[in-house]
Amino acid sequence: MRVLIAGGGTGGHLFPGIAVAEEVTTRDTRNEVLFVGTDRGLEARVVPAYGWPLEVIQVQGLKGKGVGGLLRSLMQLPRALADSIRILRRWQPDVVLGVGGYASGPVVLAAWLLRLPTAVQEQNALPGLTNRILGMFVSRVFVAFEEARASFPVDKVVLIGNPIRRKLMDNYLSGSVSHAHFTVLVVGGSLGARGLNQRVIEALPHLADLKDVLRFVHQTGKTSIDEVRAGYEAAGIQGEVVEFIDDMSAAYETAELVVCRAGATTLAELTVCKKASILVPFPHATDNHQEVNAKALVEEGAAVMFREAELTGERLAEEIRALYQDPARRKKMEKRASRLGRPEAAKELADVCVELMQAAWGPKGREREAEGEARS
Repeated sequence: MRVLIAGGGTGGHLFPGIAVAEEVTTRDTRNEVLFVGTDRGLEARVVPAYGWPLEVIQVQGLKGKGVGGLLRSLMQLPRALADSIRILRRWQPDVVLGVGGYASGPVVLAAWLLRLPTAVQEQNALPGLTNRILGMFVSRVFVAFEEARASFPVDKVVLIGNPIRRKLMDNYLSGSVSHAHFTVLVVGGSLGARGLNQRVIEALPHLADLKDVLRFVHQTGKTSIDEVRAGYEAAGIQGEVVEFIDDMSAAYETAELVVCRAGATTLAELTVCKKASILVPFPHATDNHQEVNAKALVEEGAAVMFREAELTGERLAEEIRALYQDPARRKKMEKRASRLGRPEAAKELADVCVELMQAAWGPKGREREAEGEARS
């Protein structure tokens, strides 16, 4: 079977695609995956590191660009669509899956025009515009939240949760482990989060009396790393400050508490890894979807949430202190989070992709001119 996965840009879009690719390629060594993205997104670095091929197209988003930016983005679409068609004809996939991000739209649309089996994976409770449009054309729509169903044709929706990378499954299977320090993992998403970084720096002086027992691991993104490091040094609190964390499985394993944004992929990782969390949704997310995502965990008692505009460093420090001092409360949050985890999401999604392939091409998949027979 050949699966083409289109999209990326941020980890929230890319990492579910990585999880699906892992599931597909470990099922059978003959199975193949191709990613299509842009040369500016996270996929340009991460996909080759995993060992999968990546094709790039030139495309940009349409929202929030201003009039000039919107016109430039619209002018790129015909070429992006034509390039997508060329890639699809050359690689001849059995199934095309869009995971969100700039490249997802033209590639999935091109696949539909070529009458290939298509699907999209929507990570958030409130679907984005691109996926809402693509949902009218594709064969299946995979959603992670019950709230997302209403945005798509009811007969196309499959509720599976968000696929999680295989390495993170080790956290799901293992129990809690005590550590020498109470470790707080701070993650603002794959690109970092300046507002969240600032709140954490402001919180540190209020935690100075706990400096011998607290430890932070802080992913900052590119722009704030020097400022954040200086904040830990000034407060005298132990902090491992990095631009990007490649091994999130190890980071979650060592953390007693996670302070993070509320992107859907991050929340899926929290539930599978069974972590108590303080959620600070990105305030400028489209349709405020991160806050909607976060409420799903808060309502189940798996997390606490603060709006960024209402959160001060002192308030954040108080919550970190309270959770440090109340291990029974943390354990309860971890248990509630684990109940929301969907560790089988990648497997369920891949199963449906196999069904789409078989419905379109038969049990052996698509016959290809260059190969003489399909790989399935």
